[in-house]
Amino acid sequence: MGDEMADKMKYVNEVILKRRKSNEELALRRKEQLEQRKFRSQKNKQEFIKKPEDFVKEFRYREMDLVHMKHRLKRKRPELEATNSQLLLVIRIQGKNDMHPTVRKTLYSLRLRKIFNAVFVKASDAIIEKLLRVQPYVSYGYPNLKNVRELIYKKGFAKIDKKKVPLTDNNLIEQEMGKHDIICIEDIVHEIATIGPHFKEVTSFLWPFVLNKPEVGLKGSKMAYKDGGDAGDREDKINELISKMN
Repeated sequence: MGDEMADKMKYVNEVILKRRKSNEELALRRKEQLEQRKFRSQKNKQEFIKKPEDFVKEFRYREMDLVHMKHRLKRKRPELEATNSQLLLVIRIQGKNDMHPTVRKTLYSLRLRKIFNAVFVKASDAIIEKLLRVQPYVSYGYPNLKNVRELIYKKGFAKIDKKKVPLTDNNLIEQEMGKHDIICIEDIVHEIATIGPHFKEVTSFLWPFVLNKPEVGLKGSKMAYKDGGDAGDREDKINELISKMN
């Protein structure tokens, strides 16, 4: 009886020892992983610490961005052609590197806070001035009805109580926009495409469109589209770019 009890105790002790050893090994591995993460984090911080000359370069680039913007505003502004639609789609095509805060403020006023955001606007002298201010960072033109409809149906979201809500429920549209006689998604398409009397309210109701990065069609150039770059007025050629990003 005594020997049997001793064997059982020996077996239990071995199990406890193995478990204890396993726990110790696990603790050591976790400690090692934690130390490696800390080392990588410190290394990354060191690599990304900017040198004084980097700040000077960044400041100069941003000041040049402001100078270029002022030069664009002094040039003769393009005439709004009566033969063309007054509806424009503006797409942000550049990030914020080297961007002066004044330029960024204008982009934000157009609700273009992120790259590949897009918004509908009505062409006017005030809008043309804004587009000239941010021209290297945007591309714009006259969208056709097909692309207006597809953007709203495929990429359309409403802004309700500062939240992004899908345009999947006509009851929701009627609840929010019924006072403007907009009760369904097709009413939104019509109001945008025709620049109806409640165009401003409808565009404010819509969340900025989030487009896809095109595989081809953008070179990353801030040069004007008419000079072989990406930026500025594409007129009706904007529809080719929309199709690649929709």
